[in-house]
Amino acid sequence: DRFGIVEGLMTTVHSITGYSEDCDGPSMKDWRGGRAASFNIIPSSTGAAKAVGKVLPALNGKLTGMSFRVPTVDVSVVDLTVRLEKAATYDEIKKAIKEESEGKLKGILGYTEDDVVSTDFVGDNRSSIFDAKAGIA
Repeated sequence: DRFGIVEGLMTTVHSITGYSEDCDGPSMKDWRGGRAASFNIIPSSTGAAKAVGKVLPALNGKLTGMSFRVPTVDVSVVDLTVRLEKAATYDEIKKAIKEESEGKLKGILGYTEDDVVSTDFVGDNRSSIFDAKAGIA
């Protein structure tokens, strides 16, 4: 809300799922989807960007996305690159996100400056955690 989004790209990185293939074989969806999930990084399509537009109507049609399936057991990552309506420094963006994570989005949005990896988030009930050390501006 503070900076406005003109457009953006969401790249999601997902753990393998129960329907991921154990070894190379045919896939009903696409060739890549039939490859062995525990040995590959598999590019795929995603509906995440469209879903964001349904939940946050102000972003409808502004985001596009792609995903990768990776051989981990849990936790996903979203790399969000956006063009803002209002200029902002990375420190201003971090401050705004931290304030929201401690205010109206407490328990939903997290904020961390710790040196974390994916397994540090297993069991975390929050919908999203902003990793301040993983971003750039």
